[in-house]
Amino acid sequence: MSWLDLEGKVAIVTGGACGLGRAVCEGLAEVGAKIVVADIDEQGAKKVAADLKSKFGGKHIATTTDVTSKSSVDAMIQATLDVFGGLDILVNNAGINIPRLLVDPAGKEELTEQIWDKVVAVNQKGLFLCAQVAARVMISSGNGGVIINMASESGLEGSEGQSVYAATKAAVYNLTRSWAKELGKHKVRVVGVAPGILEATALRSEEYERALAYTRGITIKELRERYKKAAIPLGRSGTLAEVANTVCFLASARGGYIHGTVINVSGGKTRG
Repeated sequence: MSWLDLEGKVAIVTGGACGLGRAVCEGLAEVGAKIVVADIDEQGAKKVAADLKSKFGGKHIATTTDVTSKSSVDAMIQATLDVFGGLDILVNNAGINIPRLLVDPAGKEELTEQIWDKVVAVNQKGLFLCAQVAARVMISSGNGGVIINMASESGLEGSEGQSVYAATKAAVYNLTRSWAKELGKHKVRVVGVAPGILEATALRSEEYERALAYTRGITIKELRERYKKAAIPLGRSGTLAEVANTVCFLASARGGYIHGTVINVSGGKTRG
C-alpha cells in the first residue's frame, strides 16, 4: 500500500490525451489508480492509455469524449462502469483557451459570439455535464468519491487578451464551492486546482502564442520572455508533474478534509 492508498481506484481524466491532462493520468496511474483517458482526440487518448499500461501496468482505457455533448459524456460514464464497475475520482481537466480582445480597432483578433460560445461550452458546460453524471454514480454507490475541477490563477486575476477564458475559470471557483455544499452530505468531495504559469506544452501552440502576443501588443519573443520574468517568488515556472502531484493528494484520503476550496499551485505568484 502506498502513502496515498489510491491503488485500484477508478479515475476519469477529461482532456487526458496531452499536456496537463496526460500528466495527471500518469501521476494517478503511477500510484495504482485505474485510468479512463477521456478526450475528443481519439488516437491521442488511445496512445496515452497504451502508454500507461506499458509504463505502470494495470488496466486503463480510452474513451472518445466531447465534454460539450451530454450523450458523449453519458457514453464515457457508461464505458467506465462497463469496464470497471464504478467510479471514485473525476478530474475535470478538459479546457480550451482562444486569446481575443473585447474590442480590436484593427479588426484582427476580436472576441466573437462563436468563440465566446465555444470556450464557455468546453470550460463551463463541459465541467457541469461531467460533474453531474459522475456525482450521480458516486452517490448511488454509497461510497462517495472526489471531483477535482481544474481552475486557473487567471480566474481570480483576470488576463489581458483572455477575458472569456478567465471568466470561465472564475466560474470554476464558485461551481466548486457550490457543488461542495450540495454533495458533501453524500460523501462526495469537490475541490479545485488553480495552476499558474507552467512549463510549455503542445497546447501552448504557435497559433495560441501569436494571438496572445497580438492582444498584448508585443512579439512572440517578448511574450516568452515575460513568462520567464513573471513575478513568481519561487523564481521559475511550475511543472506539469507538480500540478499532477497536487491532484493525486487531493484525490486521496490524505486530503480527505479538503473540500469546497481551490488550491493555488502558482509558486506564490500574485499581483502584489
